[in-house]
Amino acid sequence: MNSYKYTALTSTGEKVTGMIEALNQVDATSRIRQQYDMIVNIKEIKGAGELPGFLSMEIGSGKLNNKEFTLMCSQLATILSAGIPISRAIRLIGDKVSDKTLKKIMTAAGEDVEAGRLVSASFEEHGAKIFPITFIETIRAGEAAGDLAGAFDSMARHFDKQSKMGAKVKSAMTYPLFVLFVAVVVVMILMVRVVPTFTAIFSDLGAELPLMTRILIGVSDFFRNNIFIMLLVIAVIIIAFILYKRTPKGSMNLAKLQLKLPILGNIAELNAASLFANTMATMIGAGLPMTKAVRITSQVMTNELYKEKVEEMVNRIEEGRTVVDSMRETRIMPDILTDMVGVGEETGEMKHTLDVTAAYYDNELEQAVQAAIAMLEPTLLIFVAIIAGFIVIALYVAMFSMYGAM
Repeated sequence: MNSYKYTALTSTGEKVTGMIEALNQVDATSRIRQQYDMIVNIKEIKGAGELPGFLSMEIGSGKLNNKEFTLMCSQLATILSAGIPISRAIRLIGDKVSDKTLKKIMTAAGEDVEAGRLVSASFEEHGAKIFPITFIETIRAGEAAGDLAGAFDSMARHFDKQSKMGAKVKSAMTYPLFVLFVAVVVVMILMVRVVPTFTAIFSDLGAELPLMTRILIGVSDFFRNNIFIMLLVIAVIIIAFILYKRTPKGSMNLAKLQLKLPILGNIAELNAASLFANTMATMIGAGLPMTKAVRITSQVMTNELYKEKVEEMVNRIEEGRTVVDSMRETRIMPDILTDMVGVGEETGEMKHTLDVTAAYYDNELEQAVQAAIAMLEPTLLIFVAIIAGFIVIALYVAMFSMYGAM
């Protein structure tokens, strides 16, 4: 027998708490519902004989699998549209999910919903650490409107769009980063292993070496003698950067710096505009009030400065200002985005206007990334050619100098 702690409501609306022994959660739920009209929460009490959490925890990253998550939303939308009850739909999809973290959440949510809990409350309790806030709030709005299928469909389209955009950016960045990685590895191998071999040969001959060769040998000796110190320094810099970024002041300073960078700054601005338009369109389409839609949008912004400025918009809107005026006062939003929001407010077609604007900024972001990659690729190739050319020329000059001295 297992022990369960529960909170329930009586017929008069009074909240009561208690404990019950049952074979499983379904059995406990059935017995509690015989006494009370509604179950607010039910949770198993772990026994003293169980393993500690750090020994019984599952091995895994605990991160959300975007592909599985998007597919789950799409499947739930389809099944609910066919008239399948939500508790059964969650169980059906949960059985088919391959991601362990998502399966665990779906299983727990299925039991909760079967016991009478709201879908949004269950997802929030079991998946708050990995589920996006946009998902939880859209499902909650869908429940209030009686259109859960529409809410899941909206989330499926929203996250599918976001994942595809992210995949395009990652795909475009893969080749330049690979080239840079290979170049660094090759240079380190040349400096640590290859050049010292030639150095030994030149030393045996005893002739005076050209300046380029002496510089190359000096750099090689530095790499060979300090390779572990260099790796340690690099590791310390990376750790310090991560820790600094996690501080409020550090994240804000880095966000401001990002926007000032020549090419990456423009990409960051376009990404922020795309995120704002896409998220606002989804939240408004889900039926959320404007202030709540803006507050949720602020939480999904990836740049801390934009996150702070969008959050400030909430207070201005609550004071009675329009959305477009609040955006203008932030002095950070692009003019096109601000003007389009103003048009949406005037015409009452905010959702449609934001969808159009989001499509525009998605296209602009994709083109900006492609342009940046087009500039980065030849730069990396030139950099690699200069380093490799210097090494080859330095070695050949030394060899010719030796032959001339013979």
